[in-house]
Amino acid sequence: MYQRTLQSSVSCTGIGLHTGKPVTLTMRPAKPDTGIAFVRTDLDDLPVRAAVGNVVDTSLATTLGHRGARVATVEHVLAALRGMGVDNAIVEVNAEEAPIMDGSAAPFVVLIRAAGIEVQRRRRRVLVVRRTVRVKDGDKIAELRPSGQFRISYTIAFDHPAVASQSFDYIHSNAAFELDLSRARTFGFLREVEMLQRSGLARGGSLDNAVVVDDATIMNEEGLRYDDEFVRHKVLDAVGDLSLLGPALRGHLITYKGGHALNHALLTELLSDRANYVIAEEGDLLEAPTAAMPALYLADSTAL
Repeated sequence: MYQRTLQSSVSCTGIGLHTGKPVTLTMRPAKPDTGIAFVRTDLDDLPVRAAVGNVVDTSLATTLGHRGARVATVEHVLAALRGMGVDNAIVEVNAEEAPIMDGSAAPFVVLIRAAGIEVQRRRRRVLVVRRTVRVKDGDKIAELRPSGQFRISYTIAFDHPAVASQSFDYIHSNAAFELDLSRARTFGFLREVEMLQRSGLARGGSLDNAVVVDDATIMNEEGLRYDDEFVRHKVLDAVGDLSLLGPALRGHLITYKGGHALNHALLTELLSDRANYVIAEEGDLLEAPTAAMPALYLADSTAL
């Protein structure tokens, strides 16, 4: 029922997936109601709060930005924090992109476990979906339905023998996240990776931090971590993207061929009408919600 932060600070060093540049990431404890905020230590400690209103790009990953400071590829860090039940944390990075590590959220889960969890003396806010909202982009569909739990039902469909169509139904708990999602790696098709690299992107991409598929097979010698690792990683990304709401979500995401752009469009649609949702404190009756979504969750409007 209560908000949680880290007990101590922890750090890791890796490279950015798209920039290929080295980057150090440090997670630090934060006071109640801070939410998750990224701080660019290479830009005079400029903060960028993890909020729907601060999403500035969803083309290849989720990128946050505010007042000239941008932090890209934040979804795995956010997924690990939400997946492990951390409500408040400062995430410092000394570059424009979070480190990709092994392409999953598992290294960040290890960091969170090493830091420890501290329970804070303020109740956790929850966002409860009241009405179904839906967005479409061609044959891609995403919708949020009312539910008493945080649930994701995800289907992918690729015209490739190694991927094909996969579905995964996830009901959130910290244990389920760590066991069923955290180790699922990002993936890409060799021809697309080569095209991105020719365009100056995916410079840090390799078989060490992604599952790469050529025209017929999986190129990684160790194979897959889960038989359906592809769709599980998409669910992991969705956990990270949905955490941008701020309060813990009570709703059922159903997605067909979705991604970062569709996730953001769905959250924007959800927040566009106060009748779609209600904000309450964990343990309160839903008939007595707080007045409105706190501004800090909509955009970076308050100091850390």
